[in-house]
Amino acid sequence: MSDLVRDPDPVPAQASRRPPGSFAQFRAHLPAIPQALASLMQTVVVAMFVLTFVVQPLLIPSESMEHTLLVGDFLLFDKQTYAPPGTLSRWLMPYRDPARGDIVVFRHPYPPMLIKRVVGLPGDRLRIVDGHAFVNDVAIPEPYAAFGPPLFATGRDSFPGKIYPGPQVDPEWWRQMQELTRNGELTVPPGKYFVLGDNRGHSWDSRYWGFVPRDAVVGRPLVIYFSLNRSTPIGAGPPSQGSAQPPADDRLGHERELAAKIEGFARWRRIFHVVH
Repeated sequence: MSDLVRDPDPVPAQASRRPPGSFAQFRAHLPAIPQALASLMQTVVVAMFVLTFVVQPLLIPSESMEHTLLVGDFLLFDKQTYAPPGTLSRWLMPYRDPARGDIVVFRHPYPPMLIKRVVGLPGDRLRIVDGHAFVNDVAIPEPYAAFGPPLFATGRDSFPGKIYPGPQVDPEWWRQMQELTRNGELTVPPGKYFVLGDNRGHSWDSRYWGFVPRDAVVGRPLVIYFSLNRSTPIGAGPPSQGSAQPPADDRLGHERELAAKIEGFARWRRIFHVVH
């Protein structure tokens, strides 16, 4: 008779090789899936609320606000400061009207939104002499403004003018400007704002198309959250023959080239820069 003892039930012996409690652990994690999905949905809802009612991203596409805002700057603008207050929310949020020197985002027929700096408030008497703004007979300090090119342009550097400067100025605005001009000064009507770009020689602003209505102002910029270096050449070809110099240590230089590309891809120092 054999001394071997047969297993009366081989099936449990096979089941015994499964890690103990593995199925129970799997089932225990099942409720965590809906919880994670619910948490994700809450995050999405909060983000959508913030982007809809509080802040909104914006990309600077032109040089009109240089050097305050550069081409390639991505910024968040506040949609609440200039919003019309309600009876219940007036004491909760610091609503106010735009002030002189504020940078504002506003709706405009073309393109849909623009960003400029407020120079003239309702009731102000305004003129521009050699590119510099005078409000109520006083030259306002403009440390943010860049003046140029040096070539003088009528209608841009001397405003308001008496001679129509050309098709770059909206004809309807030109007629309105003549009606509001007295003694070489333009009076800003109630509920309107006169805005200029900081880069005075390269800005399409109130000098060319007129005032910004109060109800068109939608926000003010808060912070630059990213800045893409648009001046970085993309797809540049190899240097001309004889111009390439080997590294001093005779290495191929791939590490340095990669570091230079990463560094030149973005303006890293502008990230989280507060806009003034």
